[in-house]
Amino acid sequence: MRVLVTGTAGFIGFHLARRLLEEGARVHGYDALTDYYDVRLKERRHQILNENKAFSATIARLEDDIAVSNTVRDFAPEVIVHLAGQAGVRYSLENPRSYIDANVVGTFNVMEAAREVGVGHLLMASTSSVYGANEDMPFCETDKADTQLTIYAATKKANESMGHAYAHLYGLPTTMFRFFTVYGPWGRPDMALFKFTEAILKGRPIDLYNHGEMFRDFTYVDDLVRGIRLLIDAVPERPASEDAIEDGDSLSPVAPFRVVNIGNSEKVRLMDFVEAIEAATGLKAERNLMEMQKGDVPATWADATLLHRLTGYKPKTDIREGVARFVEWYRGYYGI
Repeated sequence: MRVLVTGTAGFIGFHLARRLLEEGARVHGYDALTDYYDVRLKERRHQILNENKAFSATIARLEDDIAVSNTVRDFAPEVIVHLAGQAGVRYSLENPRSYIDANVVGTFNVMEAAREVGVGHLLMASTSSVYGANEDMPFCETDKADTQLTIYAATKKANESMGHAYAHLYGLPTTMFRFFTVYGPWGRPDMALFKFTEAILKGRPIDLYNHGEMFRDFTYVDDLVRGIRLLIDAVPERPASEDAIEDGDSLSPVAPFRVVNIGNSEKVRLMDFVEAIEAATGLKAERNLMEMQKGDVPATWADATLLHRLTGYKPKTDIREGVARFVEWYRGYYGI
């Protein structure tokens, strides 16, 4: 299988590419190695992937439509998994234009290239943030999601809408997956687990928004990647009629298009998450309790029933086990 993965120097793309390579797939990465966070970490991820002869990569930005088009045409993938883009909810408050450029324009370029070569399945990353101000939980793919609270979330919802349009117009089988707070080894330095672990090990306080009264559906990266891998084989088909769609399935009645949650289906209190880090490090955290930050939500929680129905798989890594694996990696990577 020939798979083009965008964002292979990123956290999730790196793990997915490594899994695909282990299965014997031919993988071509596409990444700009931007300086949103430590480029050395991104370079190290790519260095590991390059140890496998079945891996190759293009270093360019998503906004470069010619580079995207040429890369997809030359590699001729059967599947594209689009994971690259500008990440981070809080950074979107500071630099919203970068999200429009990378996530909207860049994703359009990927979709157009996929259409040109006629890939068998296009899979693209969305986020639980598209549920926005929704309060009924667990979040289900068929819930209305029209109240995004940040530009980041809005760009991801725009990606879903654009993906549906392309699936309808060109018959391009498309799966969007909504991620729920992914964590694990090789994670992003801007995310809570990385920041908290670093601060605790260095004796600095950690910032807890909403006075720590927040809940997240923490999803271990290996579980997430396994879900993505299984969804590659679950190619959506346009149904014969709307009546043919099973209850709870997000399959479009007019296109080979589906949205799927990938989450642990467990709502974890932020304070319990912090205690898991304390247990893994053997150190007590100094807590700096703060007000809720603009654009943030107090809770996320996935209904992953559809993922299980399509793949037979349920993410299941316990938060303490997953956090311990990250702390072990962190200590090893930074020589602590």
